[in-house]
Amino acid sequence: MCDRREIINGFYDSYDEETRMENSRQAQLEYYTTMHFIRKYLADKGKVIEVGAGTGRYSINLAKEGYDVTAVEFADRNFEILCRKCEEIPNIKACKGDGVDLHFIADNSFDMTLILGPLYHLYDRQDQEAAIKEAIRVTKKGGIIIAAFLSVHAIMFDNYLQGNFASGLEENFTRDYKVKHFPEQLFTGFNIDEFEELFTDMPVDKITIAAVDGIMELAERREDFSMSEAEFDAFKDYHLHHCQRVELLGSSSHLIYIARKK
Repeated sequence: MCDRREIINGFYDSYDEETRMENSRQAQLEYYTTMHFIRKYLADKGKVIEVGAGTGRYSINLAKEGYDVTAVEFADRNFEILCRKCEEIPNIKACKGDGVDLHFIADNSFDMTLILGPLYHLYDRQDQEAAIKEAIRVTKKGGIIIAAFLSVHAIMFDNYLQGNFASGLEENFTRDYKVKHFPEQLFTGFNIDEFEELFTDMPVDKITIAAVDGIMELAERREDFSMSEAEFDAFKDYHLHHCQRVELLGSSSHLIYIARKK
């Protein structure tokens, strides 16, 4: 079995995470929707930790909006870029770390904890639960946890509809359609009810689940895809008003689970 650190660093060493959130309508919609919910549940002032901050798209912008931000990143190249971007911003701190072990962060420290990437790359139940427990631990009582995850069904739609669906089934599901998680996937997906089960018996109250990018990733792969700024503005408004509807959740590539710590 491959080492998780080796797999993730190997991918992000050659992947341009810096521009990912800007170069497509899918990424723009993901950012727009996620920021909407962050702002909805975050007070005007507060402390935020982002676990799996990448190169800092969310963390940097939240710091610029005046929040006290701690940005934790696992991948070496992403962390180097994150540190450079944080140099001239006084109210943000970059830390190298793994979401499954935030021992360097004190209990009950943050008004909001964002886990917007680690659960894409955690392949066994023990690590998945460890990341969630750590996120809850560092959050203040009454604070908000926002955890991003991938829909396994959107992975099937986005990656395996063009001639290799059978191999996608074998990679992502057992014969009785239980979801598989293993490092060679790089990105692992969940059934929604499976992801919700990770929070069973955790000291949180669920607020909602939202689809953050809908079918935009699949649509944008069409050669004839085109969406003007006016059309995209209309779609964003439509999406924001419907992104919590149950019939739209599973087709979204990225989703967020939002909970409040008891």
